[in-house]
Amino acid sequence: MENSHLHFNTSIGVKKPENIRNKEQACPFCERDQLTDLIAVDGPIILLKNKYPVLENAYQTVLIETDDCHGDLSTYSKEHLHRLIRFGLKHWFEMEETGQYRSVIFFKNHGPLSGGTIAHPHMQIVGLHDIDYREKASHDMFEGLVIAERNGVRFTLSTKPRVGFYEFNVEMEDTVYRQEFAEYIQKAVDYILNHFPFKATSYNVFFNHLDHKIYAKIVSRFVTTPLYIGYGIPQVPNNLEWMAEEVRRIYFSIM
Repeated sequence: MENSHLHFNTSIGVKKPENIRNKEQACPFCERDQLTDLIAVDGPIILLKNKYPVLENAYQTVLIETDDCHGDLSTYSKEHLHRLIRFGLKHWFEMEETGQYRSVIFFKNHGPLSGGTIAHPHMQIVGLHDIDYREKASHDMFEGLVIAERNGVRFTLSTKPRVGFYEFNVEMEDTVYRQEFAEYIQKAVDYILNHFPFKATSYNVFFNHLDHKIYAKIVSRFVTTPLYIGYGIPQVPNNLEWMAEEVRRIYFSIM
């Protein structure tokens, strides 16, 4: 029988450090000389094996984005932003190309409602041995109102959100890296944290690789709607046009 669920190892899970809420907990990613099982290093960016592999039948890695514990994707310099996203995409693709996994997921948690446990900026690249995330992904999840488009990179606000409400998408072909890809992601994150109509402290970035396209879905995180939890029914707000225009006004009106 094909497996449809990831199994979480609770005996490992209870040992994981948590410092998003527990501010007294030391940050394990700041103790760089204590890090082990390093896979690749590019200056302040480090990819290493996850010390707490809670997902069974998976190969888990952590991508430490910076040596600044209080940094964030929304505030990185353009140089560091592109260095980071290039690094992440490179190692995500390399893990896919090994052929050892049914699929490889690449994502970021930020904030207390994101599902993360460590505040230090990081992402995760996880090889799944028996689950293909692409079976539950489709191109229409990334369709939406166009906010900006340049050099083959498109920035949209979902009209068919996967979970519901406000989901930003950035897409490009997988043949060549375009700087707009990272910069549109950064603008979406900045909007969520600093200009959102509701106070937002949490977000996720989910990367998808479908039919030679790379998609990034940037999702503001609040308490998940009960209609989605109970019935899997996403909701679409009636002010998408307003929000798309607001993002254009803030980030693109002078261009």
